[in-house]
Amino acid sequence: MKSNYYFKFEDLHVYQKAIVFGELVNKQIEMFPKHEVYKLSSQFIRAADSIAFNIAEGSGSTDANFNRYLKMAWDSSHECVAASTKARLRDYITFEEDEENRKMVTEISKMISALRRHLNNK
Repeated sequence: MKSNYYFKFEDLHVYQKAIVFGELVNKQIEMFPKHEVYKLSSQFIRAADSIAFNIAEGSGSTDANFNRYLKMAWDSSHECVAASTKARLRDYITFEEDEENRKMVTEISKMISALRRHLNNK
């Protein structure tokens, strides 16, 4: 179902992919042990959600400010790589799930970098 209320940043493919990635991570952490609730689970989902949040938050600002938010989104995407690795090493996710996370983060990171380059070259 499509909303009657529209925000321009929702058209950005990188935002759309970041939303999907955050939901994937949310499903993964549901399977983590309870003792990780305030540790790895919390850190992983906050980093994953932060990617989309920073893209949305910075999008309505100046190009320079948007670029700053995109850098934070890029940093969060790299934090997700570390969190995914930790989850795999602790046997909370499979190698294949970690690979899918890495694939998605790689694509999102490249899209963020391309958008940052575009803003810098305007």
